[in-house]
Amino acid sequence: MTHIEQLIQDLCPQGVEFKKLGEVTYWDKRFNEVERSMQPQIRKYHYYLASELEALESPTGTIKILYTSNKIAYAEEETVAENVVDAEVVAIPWGGNANIKYFKGKFVTADNRIAVVRDTSILSTKFVYYWLMKNQTEIDSYYRGAGIKHPSMLKVLSLEIPIPPIEIQKIIVECLDKFSALAAELQAELQAELHLRRKQYEYYRTHLLTPHTEGTSTDKSDDCNWDSKPLKELIVSLKTGLNPRTNFKLNTPESNIPYITGKDIYDNVINVTSATDMIDEKARDLINKRACLEGNILLFASTGTGTVGRMAYVPEYNNDWAMSETLYAIKTKDVLLPRFLMHCLYSPVCRSQFENKISRGSVPHLKVVDLLNVNIPLPPIEEQKRLTELLDKFDKLTTSLEEGIPAEQIRQQKRYEYYRDLLLTFPRKEV
Repeated sequence: MTHIEQLIQDLCPQGVEFKKLGEVTYWDKRFNEVERSMQPQIRKYHYYLASELEALESPTGTIKILYTSNKIAYAEEETVAENVVDAEVVAIPWGGNANIKYFKGKFVTADNRIAVVRDTSILSTKFVYYWLMKNQTEIDSYYRGAGIKHPSMLKVLSLEIPIPPIEIQKIIVECLDKFSALAAELQAELQAELHLRRKQYEYYRTHLLTPHTEGTSTDKSDDCNWDSKPLKELIVSLKTGLNPRTNFKLNTPESNIPYITGKDIYDNVINVTSATDMIDEKARDLINKRACLEGNILLFASTGTGTVGRMAYVPEYNNDWAMSETLYAIKTKDVLLPRFLMHCLYSPVCRSQFENKISRGSVPHLKVVDLLNVNIPLPPIEEQKRLTELLDKFDKLTTSLEEGIPAEQIRQQKRYEYYRDLLLTFPRKEV
């Protein structure tokens, strides 16, 4: 039996009391949907716009700027003196998602919803923070609305929080502080290793895929006279999906097939579960017939802010998804491996040929002609296989969520969350 378990048995053998969050905290604003009895007191703050806060940032500042994001910045006390608050608080953004924060000390704030504990002799503010983090996914589901989402504060304040004896809370907070520090240290080490491996990956991708005409290298083929041809001469077809505005409807009652766009491709993999739009089987079959999605193709995202140029290799296709008109499905001739093409199009030697041709309007877009005119290095097929295998190892090490450094980062986070959730789970006292 652990020390905490012994304390629970000694101090609350019948379980612990649960109370609504609104019953034990004061917030910064009166919420229309919440009964007045749950908000007997309001603690108001001055809210800065993001643009105002950026102007206040100072490398020598001592006043914490409580952004709605995880950005860390400080302001000079003399510039924000009349709006400085000295308190221990927890906060969630008023718009966006449930980015829960804790702070103790002097601060100014952006548009956060801020809470203080009513009675710190029976409830620790840091304990509240860790408990909110345990329930972050549920709180995030309370954010609703078109455009910028806002939380239902009635649901937030109605969450029931356990109130174990303060002695137990303090020990749990101390344990979680240590766990958090250790987890942060491990994540920092993994992130540093990931950064190093990505730089190494970039170096080898550039080095290995740059056409060269003389000399030999242990990294490259003994035959150094690589050919280079425009992509349009190396493909069988380049197809797109269909535009739903003229061909079918999205998200009908019959829709159950993910409609993949560029935002659903990251780390060179199609993430079906992230798709926000669905289509029915008839629409999928229309797209499959047009795009030749039988497999062994390269998908290239042609449109979207932050998504143009994302790619995913599809070795085979099983009708579980369909692609949008914002993706190019590229089927190569036998002289070019599609996965080797992916590595080439990520390399500076090829990317520099099309990156400056991406339109910079409200929706960035790369025309198909500009992609087809990119010159692709063309070593012998056996050399393509060798280079692809080598670069795939770096790709897996730096991007794979099942193995490699990102996978280890996820495992470390899950271990931390497991022990955190275990410490914050209590038997409910029967009334």
